[in-house]
Amino acid sequence: MMNSKNKRKNIMIFLTISVLVVLLSYSQALTVIPEQLTLAEGDDFAYDFKSPFLVSIKADKEGIISLIKEKIGQKDTSTLEVGLSNPFSLRSLKQGCVNLKMNLFGLIPVKTMEINVIPNKEVVACGNAIGVKIRTKGLLVIGISDVEDTSGNKSFPAKQSGIKPGDMILQANGNDLVSINDLIEQIDESDGQDIHLSIKHGNEIVERYIKPVKSSDDNRYHLGLWVRDSTAGIGTLTFYDPDSKSFGALGHGITDIDTGKIMPVKEGEILESTILSVKKGKQGAPGELKGIFMEQRKRLGVINKNSEFGIYGKLEDNASSRIEGKLYPVALKSQLKEGPAKILSNIDGSDVKEYDVEIQKVSRQKLDSAKGMVIKVTDPRLLSLTGGIVQGMSGSPIIQDGRIVGAVTHVLVNDPTRGYGIFIEKMLKNAISSNGQSFEKAS
Repeated sequence: MMNSKNKRKNIMIFLTISVLVVLLSYSQALTVIPEQLTLAEGDDFAYDFKSPFLVSIKADKEGIISLIKEKIGQKDTSTLEVGLSNPFSLRSLKQGCVNLKMNLFGLIPVKTMEINVIPNKEVVACGNAIGVKIRTKGLLVIGISDVEDTSGNKSFPAKQSGIKPGDMILQANGNDLVSINDLIEQIDESDGQDIHLSIKHGNEIVERYIKPVKSSDDNRYHLGLWVRDSTAGIGTLTFYDPDSKSFGALGHGITDIDTGKIMPVKEGEILESTILSVKKGKQGAPGELKGIFMEQRKRLGVINKNSEFGIYGKLEDNASSRIEGKLYPVALKSQLKEGPAKILSNIDGSDVKEYDVEIQKVSRQKLDSAKGMVIKVTDPRLLSLTGGIVQGMSGSPIIQDGRIVGAVTHVLVNDPTRGYGIFIEKMLKNAISSNGQSFEKAS
């Protein structure tokens, strides 16, 4: 009896361990395999993650990619069964989109990976400092305050109406709000009656009614709101497409300094800029490029998109003749590697120079991030002048092995010699989509 119980116990232990091993392998495959992968025509991408189990890999379309089992040398096939203790490769054949389905033992779904194959693409890498000016779609609420009325009582009309910092006020009494003066005009004309506001709160459009209060300070009506309708600053132009004139800059979005919210663009422009001085970065205190806009000259381009991945738009005719740059092939994230690279940056006057950096980490799972790689400044000249990465250098192109691979986006506050970068692949997709094109068509 005891032997029978022990046998059942041992079987249960064995089965439990087996299930745990399968689950561990399943979990490992989920984390290692990206959900999306972009390859240029003719590129290979190798996988070498460990799993003792047989995995069936099948493409839902033929002729776009081939699967290559490294040791056996199978080629030009859309289906493989492999033990993943050995590497296998994907080879792109022609432009298109294909879904790669992976199943453990041919039965248990592991993951479906979307693979986009695009033609090889070249863009002009820039590195020029630019002036950036944008006007928002509506008025951004940056603060709420009280209003002291003519009787000496304090009230909070905006707060009582449910308005919060970060909200965008789009209309007042049915009138579009283009500038702060538009809202002031509606308040002055209200004579203390309720004002109907259309507000974007998150992704929702909500309606609010707010009653102005006559202030004891100036005997005029107020709402207890602080708002902003525009912003301006210095950044770096990353690239432009010589065919479509689409450009990308900064590599991260322009956010409001008070709310941290991405500022939606109604209209914007980029201008020529010259750097006058550098505030050197140090641990705990990021540095900064200080420059001026060349407003007497014609603008370089218009901005039509401000996203968490940078600003995008289109260059004006003949603007490329005023921009320093060189044509580089685009490297996809699958082609990046840890190791030496260079950045192009303008930190003095209007001259763009090349500086040595090291790509220390590539997060291949993070295509949808402005922090896809970690870089470290190694060039003694740049370290001497700036201390590393400073504000205003965001958007500086990163070059590796003769290809543009990304752009500088953020500095690590506690170590100004190090920072983050975004993949150029992500910026290029945003630039093209901002002008109403598909990635494949524009490529």
